[in-house]
Order: sequence, then structure tokens, then C-alpha cells
Amino acid sequence: MIAGGKVNYRAFVAKKTELQSYLEMLQQNPPQTNWSRYEKMAYWINAYNAFTVKLVVDHYPINSIRDLNNGNPWDNEFLSIGDKKYSLNNIENDMLRKQFTDARIHFAVNCASQSCPRLFNQAFTAENVDKQLTQLAKEFINDPAKNKINADKAEVSQIFNWYKDDFTKTGTLADFLNTYSTTKINSTAAISFLEYDWSLNE
Repeated sequence: MIAGGKVNYRAFVAKKTELQSYLEMLQQNPPQTNWSRYEKMAYWINAYNAFTVKLVVDHYPINSIRDLNNGNPWDNEFLSIGDKKYSLNNIENDMLRKQFTDARIHFAVNCASQSCPRLFNQAFTAENVDKQLTQLAKEFINDPAKNKINADKAEVSQIFNWYKDDFTKTGTLADFLNTYSTTKINSTAAISFLEYDWSLNE
């Protein structure tokens, strides 16, 4: 990791064997039915992020993760966990969003791009994942490089547009943002969405 949440992919390339060992540990220890909610959640977030790093490292150097698989690397079933094949979209949409219905997940999974929430510099654990998700939600929403929030106007990440249903299950988008934003948004505020920067987060 580099200051500011940038990723040192060159260092991952240099330590590819260590990354591979971690991936194999994940592959050989899939979640079990008796695992707790937070154990499963932490596992799938860690898996998503680790395999995203692998995807970049295997093709590095690249300008954007969208240079891969005809612009849609997330549908490529390139990873195996236990005896099943997965794509990154399988993990995000089927294993995380569908199972846990916790919108804070969007601030924990990293898509290797400048506009993404930062790649967290520690593993998620069953004991800490709830606290970690809240920390990352506050960090992302209050980052002026990612969201420009004022009381009467908010320009926010496309993440809030793409996954709007996740953020409005119990209220409006402004309600969700106000849960974590240090600047509170008025109920009549205009909310628009910023262009997403897909360049590599290094």
C-alpha cells in the first residue's frame, strides 16, 4: 500500500508467491454453514479484494482493470473456491449483496480504480468487520476526492447511483449519506453523480 490508499502493484508483483499462498489458503478454506454472519462476510470481502489484486498483478502493467476481458473483467469466472468457480460479480452480487444486504459492503470491496473506495490495508475479520465497514463508510463518504457534499447540493460517487436500491432500503439516499457524512444534507438538496475514474489505483 501507498499513502492515500493507492496500491503498490509492483510490490505485489515482486511478492507474487506470497499473494498466491494467501489465495490458496482462501481457496482451500471456503465458508462453512456453521460460520457466523460476520465470519462469512469477512471471508468474501477478503476474497474479492485479494482476487482483484491477483487479476491486476497477472496482467500488470495495465492502465485500467477495464483493459481486461473486453472491458468487463468482473464476469470472468477465473477463480476457484472449494469446488466452485466464481467471477468477481458472483462474489459481490451473490455472496455479499444478496446474503448480507448491508450497503456498507460497497465501501469495502475494491475494483482497482481511482474512484473506488481505497483498498483497506488490513484483513477483515469476524471480530472487526462491523467496525471496519462503518469506518470505511465514513471515510469514503467524507472524502472530498470521491464525494462533494454540501447542505443544499451533493455530487456523489456513481456507486450511489449504480447500487441505489442498496442505499435506499430504509429511506432516501440523503438519509443514508447523513448517517455517515459530517456535513448533513437537506432533504430538498439536489443530488447528482460524478463521473467515475477507471484508471488504475496506483
